[in-house]
Amino acid sequence: MAFRIAAVALAAALISTPALSEKLIEKVDPAVADQSEASPSDGMTADMLYQFLLAEIASQRNQREVAAEAYAELARETRDPRIAQRAVEVALASREAGLGMAVKATNLWLELEPDSVTAQQTLIALLLTTGKITEAVNPVKRLLAEQSDNAGRVFLQLAGLMTRYPDKAAVLALMKDLTSGYPNLPEAHFAMAQAAKLAEQPGLALSESKVALQLRPDWELAAQLHGEVLAKSAPQSAIKFYREYLAKYPQSREIRTNLARDLANEKDFAGARKEFQYLITAAPNTAEYHLALGILSMEMKDYAAAEKHLARTLQLNFRDPDVVRTYLGQVNEDQKRYTEAIKWYRQVEDGENYFASHVRVAFLMAKQGDLKGGRAYLSAVKAANPEQRSLLVIADAQLLRDAKQYQAAFDVLSQGLKSQPDSLELLYDRAMTAEKLDRLDMLEVDLRKVMVLKPDYAQAYNALGYTFAERNIRLTEGLQLLEKANQLEPEDAAILDSMGWIHYRLGNLDKSLDFLRRALAMRPDPEIAAHLAEVLLAQGQRGEAKTVSEKALHDNPDNEALLAVVKKIELH
Repeated sequence: MAFRIAAVALAAALISTPALSEKLIEKVDPAVADQSEASPSDGMTADMLYQFLLAEIASQRNQREVAAEAYAELARETRDPRIAQRAVEVALASREAGLGMAVKATNLWLELEPDSVTAQQTLIALLLTTGKITEAVNPVKRLLAEQSDNAGRVFLQLAGLMTRYPDKAAVLALMKDLTSGYPNLPEAHFAMAQAAKLAEQPGLALSESKVALQLRPDWELAAQLHGEVLAKSAPQSAIKFYREYLAKYPQSREIRTNLARDLANEKDFAGARKEFQYLITAAPNTAEYHLALGILSMEMKDYAAAEKHLARTLQLNFRDPDVVRTYLGQVNEDQKRYTEAIKWYRQVEDGENYFASHVRVAFLMAKQGDLKGGRAYLSAVKAANPEQRSLLVIADAQLLRDAKQYQAAFDVLSQGLKSQPDSLELLYDRAMTAEKLDRLDMLEVDLRKVMVLKPDYAQAYNALGYTFAERNIRLTEGLQLLEKANQLEPEDAAILDSMGWIHYRLGNLDKSLDFLRRALAMRPDPEIAAHLAEVLLAQGQRGEAKTVSEKALHDNPDNEALLAVVKKIELH
């Protein structure tokens, strides 16, 4: 079902652990680090006190640029580091003053209080944030020297801050410089691995994270980084690494969650479900685990388990209940319990899943025999943008096509094109509807317009070329169109099928078989299987034709193309 939210998307978005950079960043906030208020020193003159009060009033009235300047000037006069810190706080809170003023104020703070770790950290963070990486080198080295007993923490903070710096090569060069004196510090190797990962040097990232783990074998954060780098190029190797790590440290939730996510990405839903069942035993009230188990169970068609876990996810007040309601709608729709599915889809409120869920309600109403009610419901669905307005028109036309009311569907699309004459989606859909009405003139006009509007839209070339092949007309022109489509999308199964079919029409049976075998291997579609069986039969390979068609017919017993080719095979 096109509407289904894929389990892989779940693994990537809902069950994934927080990004490493989010874990690493420990924000340097002077306002939090030191709660002592800036106050006048004992030797403050009446003018200074007056200036202090003016700065405070300006800050309270959100005139923060004025306040920041006033505090900085006052700090220079009083030589009071507390006031300099206050200038930094106000500058950071001011959009107008911006980061430049905050850097100046922090430099003043360090001038007045050179040993302040908080001031040093603030300056480093500001320099990196403002893209002044070379200026940050000496302050970082000074901080590492002064905080030698806490160098690991400093490296972790740097690794987090530098994820946001755009020049990843410069970050890596800086990290090489900074970490060279710390060969036995696992955090230094971790910071190098993180920088190498961001600079797209996976080999270096793997070797550095490996050293970090050798120095600190139970470090979950380093194991997570190592596995994530592995997963990009060798997912099975990442899975093997995670399993080996968990054999030693079975209580590691983050690594087990990563393992489950990667198993789901590899479509090993049973394996992923097993890992989440382990996790949920240790944390039975974790909504995300129940959601993952619900979706994985749905993919495995274990609908009873899917409903149980999804219902529990709602009970645990999952942060996005509409996602759960959408899945509950899908579970019921898959079981043809359309009334229950409609109930869940209707409960989806405004948000990411609203549009698709409520469009689904209209289709299910029509499927239950209430076409008029379904179309009326569809007309009340809110469209957030022109694309969704086009999709509503297309959905309405699809309802009519499903009811074999092709002329009405054509009229609906034509009406939609009056307000959106250059909508690729509407033009393409009307072309496909025109084919049902045997209006090849209109089909070609619409598809040619799509090609002009979007010359790299492969499906437009494919649709027109396939129409010529299917009707056994204008085959030379059709082949040119399909070759263009194949050039644009060489790995598209539908286009490969069309290429196979037109070569069959042209009598190039060997070429035809090559394209059709590739297409069926990529997508086990009944139409592709019917085409392949027919070409095999034309080549005299009746046995293989029968095997291909019967296998496809087992999964698609009502497919008209397959039934027709099976009848041909029986007659031979």
